Amino acid sequence: MSPREAPMLPRGRPFNRLLLATEHSEFDAGSERVALAMGRRDGVPVVALLPVLSNPEYEVAAPQWVMHQEAVAASRLDDMAATATAAGVTWHAVVRRGPEMFKEIVDEARERASDLIIIRRRGRLSWLHRFLVGEMVGQVVGHAPCSVLVVPQQADVWSRHIVVAVDPTAPDTGAIQHAAAVAAGHGLPLTLLCAVVGSPAVAVGRLMDESLAQAQVLVPEAHSELLPLNGRETLTQAATRLGADLIVAGRQGHGGITGTRLGEDMQRLIGHADCAVLVTAGQPQTFRAT
Repeated sequence: MSPREAPMLPRGRPFNRLLLATEHSEFDAGSERVALAMGRRDGVPVVALLPVLSNPEYEVAAPQWVMHQEAVAASRLDDMAATATAAGVTWHAVVRRGPEMFKEIVDEARERASDLIIIRRRGRLSWLHRFLVGEMVGQVVGHAPCSVLVVPQQADVWSRHIVVAVDPTAPDTGAIQHAAAVAAGHGLPLTLLCAVVGSPAVAVGRLMDESLAQAQVLVPEAHSELLPLNGRETLTQAATRLGADLIVAGRQGHGGITGTRLGEDMQRLIGHADCAVLVTAGQPQTFRAT
């Protein structure tokens, strides 16, 4: 059976083909921890991709350095495999080399028909410290053929509360359904958050009512909040107040992704969140509109 022919999954498990993109550095600790927790909790395998920056000219000019890179990659893969085995997670690791690491990640996800890429928020800070989201991570989110879970270094898998950011002008049905499916599957509360400028218009209230009705198909006790303030940072503040440990947002809306580039609002949401942020693409397999 090919990946695209995989059967429908139980509620609460909208992802069954996980791709963890990692360099196994200290900055990848959160994404690795969450990927293993998802694999163990949901009983799904994890594919770990170690991208290596390289090109043919470089490999010819510096073969000794290439050999060193291969030894380092092998050591990292062995270490990750041992951790996965100890956690009881089915694990497969692969190394891809190329001049653009984000492209290797995106291509691997496309070839495997992955439905979720799990990745760190950013790597080592240098003169790029002003960026809230790492450049490679932003490119992965912008180009990914599937949903992407961006995980801060200290974050853990969700177990308390899930919130979904709703665009007041065009709610993303896929994001709402993903959030509801995960919340229902793990018995977690769900809140829909919508940041608006000034007093909410009647049209915004109607759209929020419709969005909430969608979520309540799976989570009857889900509720919504209108935040009459401007900017994505208000969403992260509300998420912290609610004790949320997963924020869900759609790829479109709120200036999320323009073409293949992260908008400023999406960067703020991901960059300021204390927890993992799931940027969804499409509809989850598990949602049932019954």
